[in-house]
Amino acid sequence: MKTVNKTLALIALASSSAAFAATDFDTLDVDGNGVVSKSEAAVDAKIMSQFKTLDVNGDGVLTEAEFSEAE
Repeated sequence: MKTVNKTLALIALASSSAAFAATDFDTLDVDGNGVVSKSEAAVDAKIMSQFKTLDVNGDGVLTEAEFSEAE
């Protein structure tokens, strides 16, 4: 039973770490083209909820400068 609890705790820790990592610009920019598209941002609900506001020039992608304005 202790092994199961330790395993579950490890899974929970790994999941929460992945969620925090997803908020990093370079992590979201999966294709490495220097911008975050809507499909790349879709893995982060917080960024997606702000996407339209953050995309100040309306080109459908977030530059690193636009992304840095996320709250």
